[in-house]
Amino acid sequence: MKSKTSRRKFLQSIGGTAVLLSAAPFTGLASGKVMEEHISSFDKEFSPNDKIRIAGIGMGIMGNQDIDDAIKVPGVELVAACDLYSGRLDRVKEKYGKEIFTTKDYREILNRKDIDAVVIATSDNWHSRISIDAMNAGKSVYCEKPMVHKLSQGLEVIATHDKTKKTMQIGSQRVSSIVYRKAKELYKTGIIGQLNCIEASFDRQDALGAWEYTMPTDGSPQTVDWDRYIAGTPKVPYDAKKFFWWRNYRDFGTGVAGDLFVHLLSGIHLLTDSKGPEKIFASGQITYWKDERDVPDVMVAIMHYPETKEHPSFQIMLRVNFVSGNGEKGMTRFIGSEGVMEMVDNGFVVTNSLMSKAPGIGGWDALDTYPKAMQEELLKRYNQKYSKADQTRPVKPETKYTAPEGYNEHIEHLANFFEGVRNGKPVVEDPVFGFRACAPCLACNDSHFQKKIINWDPVNMKVI
Repeated sequence: MKSKTSRRKFLQSIGGTAVLLSAAPFTGLASGKVMEEHISSFDKEFSPNDKIRIAGIGMGIMGNQDIDDAIKVPGVELVAACDLYSGRLDRVKEKYGKEIFTTKDYREILNRKDIDAVVIATSDNWHSRISIDAMNAGKSVYCEKPMVHKLSQGLEVIATHDKTKKTMQIGSQRVSSIVYRKAKELYKTGIIGQLNCIEASFDRQDALGAWEYTMPTDGSPQTVDWDRYIAGTPKVPYDAKKFFWWRNYRDFGTGVAGDLFVHLLSGIHLLTDSKGPEKIFASGQITYWKDERDVPDVMVAIMHYPETKEHPSFQIMLRVNFVSGNGEKGMTRFIGSEGVMEMVDNGFVVTNSLMSKAPGIGGWDALDTYPKAMQEELLKRYNQKYSKADQTRPVKPETKYTAPEGYNEHIEHLANFFEGVRNGKPVVEDPVFGFRACAPCLACNDSHFQKKIINWDPVNMKVI
């Protein structure tokens, strides 16, 4: 009964009927029929020998979210978990079962032959190291974004993936989103004309959103394996903030760029089929959250994407603001020569502004600065050359799309990963896609701290 219930919940999470209001209907990957075909492979029983057995490595906020959604996918079973804080290991047994194997040493996880895949949700500085070790140990890997902590680590992860042939998915769930895939389908029809710039942002306005998470009552060198946590970095005394608020520190996290710009670029790259920018400049500051963090709480970035066979040249403007009087809001806006596609909540809206064939005359124009007789002659010639229709701006109705009620793109992303683990199919966000999305974001940090433009080769994935 439990497996049937989990399958039913899974189908409800990624299926359903989407809502599309458009002057010109379109079909494709996100249509109901294709969605039904996509999820049908999960609507079956799995024997104990056919289950995918997983382990969570890093059981903080995102680790819990990943595991919660992973075990909703039929045929997936949690058997082990790793974390450096004993309180979280206690919570694993409370939440998922006393039989779950727990450890503070991820290598014990990799040595177990009953584990098929690992979900890595540690601090960013451990992502590449554990991913490489896991693939070399024969495990498939789901690794939270950003894929790496440093630009220099990306190609090694990709090389390990190529060598071991193990399935690896990076955890930026927008890449699996039905909303972004439907938006891509519509974008490819030319509905906004020629893309020329993109505006994208995340704004927050509270302490939790600014990474000041609730501290445990017993955090100490006795409950936290601090030496293992800082392995590979200069030895420093135990610091609760640097462990439980690790996103705020360059040695362990990647700041707002690595955490949030990556989400924005993942969706943008999916929709445009882009490999990335060639010039990156960013500037930031610590405006409000002066809590000893050494990464900005406000950051803006500008990126130039060169013309390729996949897309025209365009500019990207990114922003994160952790003390926004505008509240907690996020948006991505694709701006073209004939319209705008704005991603909003669980859908998107397309509005169009089309120019008339005639260039216009009068109003905010030089016409009134000429002698009266000349004005009359110019108006006469204009009306002879352009008809009333030519002088009228065409109007197109607004297009809206809303995802199915209860749709969960995170479950969809994990399901895609497990499908790859089970049958070897390519996943939607392999380490090449993942690195091309995260590298420009890490370059934003380099640009900010080094106060210079970073020149990037998006094809070969290296600084130039």
